[in-house]
Amino acid sequence: MDPEGQARYASTVTDLDPSRRPLQAMLPEELALAVEIDIADARRIISLGHRTGALPERSPATIRRSALDAVRARFAIPSLTIAERRESREDPFVKYAFQLADGAVVETVRIPLEKAGRYSVCVSSQVGCALACAFCATGKMGLARNLEAWEIIEQVRVVRAGIPAPGRVHGVLFQGMGEPMANLDRVIQAIRVLGEPCAQAIDMRNITVCTAGLPAGIRRLYREIPAVRLGVSLGAVVPGRRRALMPIDGAHPLEDVLAAAGEHARATRHSPMFAYTLLAGVNDADEDAAALADLARTFGEQHGATPRLSLIPYNAIGPGDVFARSARLDAFRAVLRARGVGTIVRYSGGSDVGAACGQLSRPGGGGKASALAADAGSKRAASAVTATKSALPGA
Repeated sequence: MDPEGQARYASTVTDLDPSRRPLQAMLPEELALAVEIDIADARRIISLGHRTGALPERSPATIRRSALDAVRARFAIPSLTIAERRESREDPFVKYAFQLADGAVVETVRIPLEKAGRYSVCVSSQVGCALACAFCATGKMGLARNLEAWEIIEQVRVVRAGIPAPGRVHGVLFQGMGEPMANLDRVIQAIRVLGEPCAQAIDMRNITVCTAGLPAGIRRLYREIPAVRLGVSLGAVVPGRRRALMPIDGAHPLEDVLAAAGEHARATRHSPMFAYTLLAGVNDADEDAAALADLARTFGEQHGATPRLSLIPYNAIGPGDVFARSARLDAFRAVLRARGVGTIVRYSGGSDVGAACGQLSRPGGGGKASALAADAGSKRAASAVTATKSALPGA
């Protein structure tokens, strides 16, 4: 963000009053300590704020007036502007575009679950992303800034407010725009508030944090919030191919990421989810499937937790896209099955409104650097295709 944008953001982040902090990011014990009120009043005020999105002028009978006045003097409940809300015509997915105080835009997806009236919310944690995965639209944006904890929480609160009763938010998936492990202070605080009974009251076991591969973040995650589940994007597992698709592999090789994921599994007793996006002619050969099966079996043997393999059909990511959806999904699964490894195929809905896996992006939403990042991202993707195809047998 440029200096002008930073100043504008600082001046508007809490309803144009920088002396008032966002209430959404507070836990009851933190609020009680900050304004020296009773913990019971703190819980009731936080509950009121999360349910209504506002602090009343007059105190309800259940809250001491002095407590509410103290909170109103120090805190506000800023919100996000719904710039766009698009319902898929193909399935019950809904994509939200939220405009932030500095003019940046992030996207969020309401995902329907099998049981009617239950939803997961796929949230963004950054404006753009610095990791530049070749098959992800967000990676083309570059990174503008991290989201604040309240901006993450508010995505869930606003989506929840739009769900007709008796529907509810059952889970949260950190797999929107951005790399959650690169904004972990705010992500952890957001998760704690999302799981707080007087706030969003979401069972932390139904919250999944997905990463392209930052081992230190994985370790911190299980140490601080062990109930939360882990997802890892693999991209490819044949040596050399992953690095071409996911540049982060140069700094953090897959073996280091898997070691951290194994520690997470042992500490939490949660099997990790390994996500693998199938790209035609790039990572969908029998050789790739065999390598993936070997990796899954070895991980299970070493760490006592069989990873859940989620195969994701590729979703087009717009202009300059050099990848295509693989036609070898069934053949790929057959190789895995023959080696004793089960898989699930993720249904990635909302593609007609750009809500499917890998599609979240806002042109220009990352600031002045977005156009340059998009051009660089397209070039990296083209190089990735060339590099991976040249490594295929018979090439």
